[in-house]
Amino acid sequence: MSWFGILANIAAVLTAVIAAVGYSAYRWDQFTKRKKLEKYLKDEKSDGKDRGQRSLLHLMANVGMTEAELIQASFRSDHIERKIAPDDKTGRADSLLLEWKE
Repeated sequence: MSWFGILANIAAVLTAVIAAVGYSAYRWDQFTKRKKLEKYLKDEKSDGKDRGQRSLLHLMANVGMTEAELIQASFRSDHIERKIAPDDKTGRADSLLLEWKE
């Protein structure tokens, strides 16, 4: 077997390993963001001051995630419920609220 064949085999194995590590890091990042959002919403609801519903803007400021990350995390979670807040004048959907549920 030539040196080029050996190097090609090593490169193929390294490519697979690097891809697996990259995918694992991506999934871990998604997991930690979901857990961070769940913990924040659970703590807010357990205060007992209100129903624990928080707007995306509030969550962006306090949790430190983008709107897209918050929505993705809410869809991956079994403990986060999405609710629509209607506009008082028109009755149409105005904002999206996230709330912790058991």
